[in-house]
Amino acid sequence: MKTQEQPRGTTTHAEWGAGHPRLLITSDDDRLVHEITEDETRIGSGAECQIRLAGLAAVHAVIRHDAGDDYDLEMLGPGQTSANIAKAAEEEGRAVETLHTGARFTAGDWRFVFVRDEFADHGRPFGGRLGGEGAHQRRQPPRPDYRAEGHLGAMPTPTSPPLIEQDGEPTVAD
Repeated sequence: MKTQEQPRGTTTHAEWGAGHPRLLITSDDDRLVHEITEDETRIGSGAECQIRLAGLAAVHAVIRHDAGDDYDLEMLGPGQTSANIAKAAEEEGRAVETLHTGARFTAGDWRFVFVRDEFADHGRPFGGRLGGEGAHQRRQPPRPDYRAEGHLGAMPTPTSPPLIEQDGEPTVAD
């Protein structure tokens, strides 16, 4: 019996911002595509938003391109996401969803799908999971040091004073 050599896939690490990140945006009447080209993309009805859509809060959601070359969604208004943001906030201390190709969310009557070409999506290395979700996979090499290349990404604006540990106790900063 002859065994076939498995083709070697690649990692999902690419140049900063590569992979043509974009949002597919739909409503009952509209179909739009928004290319994500900035480190912070605001979605809402306000003049300061890069994606302005009727029926949303002034700033309903924000997508930030972070220092690790991921795109993180922060929902500021009501909507649904394909991840459990509340659970992430509780377990990881961050109320955001890291977007990968196919991630979905809603805001008002609008539906959004994040798309990024697979070679740059930092998702599943080496062409996906061979043998299903539980299969053992080779570890992907570390991501490039995008910070050393000068890419700092967008930083979230604090919504409340940060907590600072003082004598082992959390204290609100002045």
